[in-house]
Order: sequence, then C-alpha cells, then structure tokens
Amino acid sequence: MNLKEELLSMAKDAKTASQILAVAKTDLKNKALAEIAKGLKENIPTLLEANAKDVAYAKEKGLSKALIDRLTLTEARIEGMINNLHEVIALPDPVGSIVKMWQRPNGLKVGRMRIPLGVIAMVYEARPDATVEAAALCLKAGNSVILRGGSEAINSNLCLGKIMTNALITAGLPEKAIQVVPITDREVVLELLKLEGLIDLIIPRGGEGLIRFVTENSKIPVLKHYKGVCHVYVDDKANLKMAEEICFNAKVQRPGVCNAMETMLVHEAVAEAFLPVMLKRFVEAGVEIRGCEKTCQIFPQAKPATEEDWPAEYLDLILAVKVVANMDEAIEHIAKYGSNHTEVIVTEDYSRAWQFLERVDASVVLVNASTRFNDGNQLGLGSEIGISTSKLHAYGPMGLEELTTTKFIVFGQGQIRT
Repeated sequence: MNLKEELLSMAKDAKTASQILAVAKTDLKNKALAEIAKGLKENIPTLLEANAKDVAYAKEKGLSKALIDRLTLTEARIEGMINNLHEVIALPDPVGSIVKMWQRPNGLKVGRMRIPLGVIAMVYEARPDATVEAAALCLKAGNSVILRGGSEAINSNLCLGKIMTNALITAGLPEKAIQVVPITDREVVLELLKLEGLIDLIIPRGGEGLIRFVTENSKIPVLKHYKGVCHVYVDDKANLKMAEEICFNAKVQRPGVCNAMETMLVHEAVAEAFLPVMLKRFVEAGVEIRGCEKTCQIFPQAKPATEEDWPAEYLDLILAVKVVANMDEAIEHIAKYGSNHTEVIVTEDYSRAWQFLERVDASVVLVNASTRFNDGNQLGLGSEIGISTSKLHAYGPMGLEELTTTKFIVFGQGQIRT
C-alpha cells in the first residue's frame, strides 16, 4: 500500500468511526478516556524510553532548546496528561445538548442541537502531550481524529497511539476513532489536505511556517493561529511589584510556547522606576533584551531593537521592550504588531482596564494576570486542541464546545408552507 492509499484508508476508517462516535453515550466515551489514563499510568517507563529516543534524535539534529523542551516527556508531564484526561471526563458532554428553543407563530418549535464536527485531522510539531489532549477532546466531543505529529516525536506518538487504540478496544469503541499517522514523510501533510469529503476540519499546531503551509494548501476548512506575538502593557497606574511578577512569569516560565510574552510595553511615567529592576531580573534569568531608544537609555545593557523585533515570535529567552506615552500608544502598537492571540494590561485603574478589554482585539485579553493563562485547561475548558485566532467558528482556546457545531431541529404538528 503506497502513501496515498494508506492515508485514504485511514480517512475512510475515521469517517466510519465518526458515525458511531456521533451517537455514542457519554458513559462509553468516558470509559475510553479512563482506559487511556490507565494505560498511560501503566506504561510510564515505556513512554519515557520511547521519548528518550526522540529527544536524543532532536539533540543530534541541533533543534532549539525551546523545541526540545516541548518534545520532552517527564513523569510529571505524563501525570499532567493523566490529570487532564480526568478533567475532560468530568466535563459535561456537549453532544446532543439543546442550545436554544423558540416557537414560531405557526406553532413550529425550532431549536439548535450540538453535534460533532465529524473527522478532524491535526497536524502538529514536537509536543507529544498534544497527542493525548487532542485525542481526548475529539473523542469526548464525538469526533474521530487523525493525528500527524512531527517526525521528531514519532516514537513517542506511536507509543501513545498504541495505548489509545488498546483503550478504545477495551471500552468497546471503534479502534480507528483515534489514529496516529505512522509515516514521517512530509508528503503526508499534503495528501491529508486533499481528503475533502472524508476529513471535515484541519487543525495545525506549531510554528508559523507549518501553519501557513497548511492554510495555503488545504482544500479542507482550517482552524488556526499563525503565531503568538503576546504583549504585556504596564500602565502608569500599575502595582509595579505585581507587574514584575506577571512579566517575569509571562516570559521566563516557558518561553517556547505560543502564550509567552514576546514584547513588554511600559508607560513612560513608570519606565525609570520599573525597567532597571525588571530588566536586571530578566538578564539574570538569561533573557536577551532588545529595547527601543528610551529603553536603551534607561538600561544600557539592552540591544537596540529593530523593526523586525516588534512582530517577532521568538519562542526563546529574548524580549522586545518599548516605552510608550500612554495606553493609546500601547493599543496602537498591539493593533499593528500583535497576532490576535493574548494581550495583558497591568493596572489598578478599573476604567482603563475596561477600555483595554473593549478595544484590544485578541482571543484572550487579561487584566492583572500572565499571558500564560491563555490555555484551555487554565480557563476551565479541561485542556484544548489549540488556539484559534481566525474568529470563524472559534476564537481563543478550542475546548469541547468548539469541537462541535449545531444543527437546527424542528418539531411540527402537520404544518405545511403556504
């Protein structure tokens, strides 16, 4: 069987499985999720062994530290995957719920019912934990899923795929409801993107290059975000100690993820008090500072920023810093260079906080909290399959509800149209 035939077969199997999943009872789906969690727990040594091969290969290839961080599994991260599965089990099943009902003057009762999307294909890089997150959410929302992870994580993903297949069989659900593509050939992605009619939605997750490639070549609808150019604006009414902790967490905790801060904007009235302390702490943590002219005057260790720095998604310990005259200038900067992902204001001015919330266009806008909270699990969605900045169908973290759509249902009593 050649590559095209194998992918076509996988897609057909996924379509068949999706028809069974669409009407599967919640208890049955939850049983499968519990079996996956059990399988992960029982196979931690095997998983770590498979992942070690991927990490070693990534280091040989000279991949970035940030990417290797996303690739690496630890016992703690596997326990996190298990906990996320239990959180998804605890979430209400959206499938079959009635969103709204109303009655027409002719007596027809009209409503909207949540239904699965069908077959979802996810194309992603590095993170093996995303394999389980995506599978769990798709399964609970009644969708079958085809998972095409990066070649750098193939051993981890195949191991996870085997665990999930065994769990589906044990629970009595179609084993093809969750499929991991076993081929690392780059042509796989192009062929998947052609399977219109079998695959209902493509979700790419990874670097901007991958996401643009998928969007430009897909015949199937795509839910996406290109990159996370996330800002924190420190207002002149901010609690500066709070701002310091928020900014440090947003940049340093995990710099290689899409909800890490890439640019820090600081009101000129507090710049001289805030920047020396804040930037010293960043530098001590290994962060390279690229600052505007005013920033460099206040903190001479900073490298001068260029125009290319403002729209940059570094995914690394690099930070662009700009001093702004006021909140209006901060919002203008965000509108010009941001990516509609995550934006933060640190302020104790209630009115200004609301203005920022209303005026800034991003999938998640926060007041006095780290950018790192743009995450499905942190927002109570029970984990996410990705973050959408495209607005069509979903905007922000995509949890269970975002993996469903609605159909109209109508109850009549013999009405005919005249």
